[in-house]
Amino acid sequence: MREDEIDNQQSESFHGEIQFDYSDPDFTENGRDLWEHYRYEVEKGQVLLRIDKYLVERIKGTSRNRIQHAAEADCIRVNGHPVKSNYRVHPGELITVVMDRPRYECEIVAQDIPLDITYEDDHVLVVNKPAGMVVHPGHGNFDGTLVNALAWHFRNNPDYDVTDPRLGLVHRIDKDTSGLLVVAKTPQAKTSLGAQFFNKTTKRRYLAVVWGQMKENEGTVTGNIGRDLRDRTSMAVFPDGDQGKHAVTHWKVLENLAHVAVVQCQLETGRTHQIRVHMKHIGHPLFNDARYGGDQILRGNRSSTYASFIHNCFKACPRQALHAKTLGFVHPATGRQMDFDSPLPADMEELIRRWKNFSQGA
Repeated sequence: MREDEIDNQQSESFHGEIQFDYSDPDFTENGRDLWEHYRYEVEKGQVLLRIDKYLVERIKGTSRNRIQHAAEADCIRVNGHPVKSNYRVHPGELITVVMDRPRYECEIVAQDIPLDITYEDDHVLVVNKPAGMVVHPGHGNFDGTLVNALAWHFRNNPDYDVTDPRLGLVHRIDKDTSGLLVVAKTPQAKTSLGAQFFNKTTKRRYLAVVWGQMKENEGTVTGNIGRDLRDRTSMAVFPDGDQGKHAVTHWKVLENLAHVAVVQCQLETGRTHQIRVHMKHIGHPLFNDARYGGDQILRGNRSSTYASFIHNCFKACPRQALHAKTLGFVHPATGRQMDFDSPLPADMEELIRRWKNFSQGA
């Protein structure tokens, strides 16, 4: 879809619900990624009316309480500026509702999906997400997501609502990336954790298997990341800085194994597909990353024996070899440093084992 077609859709959807949605946020404000969910232009002749009353009459399936919570989270905007729920609307004003997550296209259904909980208290929950689980509903994934699982987990907690923008997931990882995520159970916790992610004081380290041996022991990739101009489903690096968002990834080699390397990646920023895109940019796509070309034989010979070995490796780890292994943050209530580590999932353990055996026999 061309940029002008997107602009046309935006103008056609000016009144009411926003019908289009990409995984990339619509804009970023103070380090917070935001998606526009609803947009209204106040009609001529509209009498002065509280904005929560105005919106509850127009947004299907919502409640005044939810709208008030959204206003508390600075999600209700008038002409681009946050307002409180008692703000009185005026004719001609532009009202938008923004969230720190993509738009849910249906009501969230609580589903009894097992969660691998690393830590939980009254303020935060740290969960180890398996590969294959989508974080937020949308784009054809309306159930079976982490949010559906959280709705079930908190079903008996009257203070937790998965649609409340003041609560919930503070960051995201891709569907086929495994590893640690933190969930805020209170508005204060989300505010604190959000500030830590914005100020880059959290500790996030990933383990990846990439194609090709690394010539240096460590390095840094700096390059703006934005939507690929030729493929809207992928991201790309724009080194000149004219497009995309600033992104920095630090990497360190843990082990070189024949035609792949096991690397540790530390995020300084948190862009969509950041590690996957940055590693491809420097010539080392993640192993079996179909979106970025890692599901092909990129190193080694072309013998049938070697091709069979690679095919079996793809079967052993049928997704991009990326795991969010460590997560550290300051506890929003106690002020204590909290550091968590998750073991490598079985598929990546098996992949690395196979490459070690291959390297020893090469």
